[in-house]
Amino acid sequence: INDFYSLSFREQPIFSTRAHVFQIDPNTKKNWVPTSKHAVTVSYFYDSTRNVYRIISLDGSKAIINSTITPNMTFTKTSQKFGQWADSRANTVYGLGFSSEHHLSKFAEKFQEFKEAARLAKEKSQEKMELTSTPSQESAGGDIQSPLTPESINGTDDERVTPEVTQNSEPRAEPTQNALPFTHSSTISKHWEAELATLKGNNAKLTAALLESTANVKQWKQQLAAYQEEAERLHKRVTELECVSSQANAVHTHKTELNQTIQELESTLKKKEEEIEGLKQEIDNARELQAQRDSLTQKLQEVEIRNKDLEGQLSDLEQRLEKSQNEQEAFRNNLKTLLEILDGKIFELTELRDNLAKLIECS
Repeated sequence: INDFYSLSFREQPIFSTRAHVFQIDPNTKKNWVPTSKHAVTVSYFYDSTRNVYRIISLDGSKAIINSTITPNMTFTKTSQKFGQWADSRANTVYGLGFSSEHHLSKFAEKFQEFKEAARLAKEKSQEKMELTSTPSQESAGGDIQSPLTPESINGTDDERVTPEVTQNSEPRAEPTQNALPFTHSSTISKHWEAELATLKGNNAKLTAALLESTANVKQWKQQLAAYQEEAERLHKRVTELECVSSQANAVHTHKTELNQTIQELESTLKKKEEEIEGLKQEIDNARELQAQRDSLTQKLQEVEIRNKDLEGQLSDLEQRLEKSQNEQEAFRNNLKTLLEILDGKIFELTELRDNLAKLIECS
């Protein structure tokens, strides 16, 4: 509780929206369990002290989301109005249901933005830690290569190489052998000069790191003092609440009755909403049936008009067929008449032929 009351001292909301909050069922790992009865405020907070981003949502005085954004997190859109992300630290998966696709897209954009900012902050922190730890590592390496005392560091180059010169100060027969100690002494002198420069650089880095740590300590002391003041204020508030605890039972009973009444009203409201949804569905079905009826009525009228046209065409065809049949009957009668006349003519021609044949035979 103190952690959330101290948000005003070190964290500020940088983006807020409203959504229904869910968590994955810890037993099945499949079903969603609602953690808020209604849409609540979900906010991104930035902790300038620790340089971290968090997603926080409160339902009254209860924290239903307290998730620190890390670079390996991923926000996934599972539908047009629902998104989720997994928090390994809290060992759960959070889900948010939004009122529109625009709110979901905006929340996802902010998640990606703050995730990238968290990654950059983590890289900067690692670089800072590496810079802070590098001087001590280099100093340790220098100690391993050449263990030095303060007296040897503050001494001059001549003092450090005197033992070597003394050991090799005896006269030699050849000039080349006599020059070797001076060459070796010069090499050792350069080596110690390089070591001294390295130690000075390490000392400067350690001094800078110490100054930075001192500044951080001062800042932490100021924040600690603010936290202590806030803790004292909360302690006083707890004391005041304990003083009025005599009325807590009556308030608790009244609160229980109000909660029961609210639950009953919510149950009734839910049933009414279900009835309204059913009525809306029936209205939609009735509208679809009305549209289908209007379409069928229009098609029936078109069929009736077409049927009338076909009936007219059929009547016309029947009249034309009857007329054609009458004409065919008259034509048949004419053919019969012509056949009878033709038969008479053929009979007359046959008689004429016979007569001509008789005449020829007689002649």
